[in-house]
Amino acid sequence: MIHKEIIAGIVLMGAILMGFGSVQAQEDQLAFAVVSEVPKDKTRISAKIVIDGTVTDTKLLASEAIVGNLIWKKLEICHAMRLEGQRSGEGFRVTSVRVVDGSMLPMALQGFAGDCLLKKALEIAPLVD
Repeated sequence: MIHKEIIAGIVLMGAILMGFGSVQAQEDQLAFAVVSEVPKDKTRISAKIVIDGTVTDTKLLASEAIVGNLIWKKLEICHAMRLEGQRSGEGFRVTSVRVVDGSMLPMALQGFAGDCLLKKALEIAPLVD
């Protein structure tokens, strides 16, 4: 009888440990974003982001690999991006970034991107003369 109890305990512990192993690795999520404020700190960028059809204001958190990326270094207000990464309590941790045309954004972000570009043009255009 003792052997059956020990075996049952080992099987139960194995099942528990296997459950914890699957929680450890979080898969990247696809998101689209538009930079909503002039970037001051390149490790934390304010943006409007769409994940699974929901638009939120959040911070884009650059991972080590992203901070050195030329795209990330050149980010400006109104830039549109396709991102991969994970949600966290602080924001969205970016693991992959691509700049996209505003027409490639989900419809939920296209209006914001267009308004942002118009506002940017009206603020900068008078300075060109």
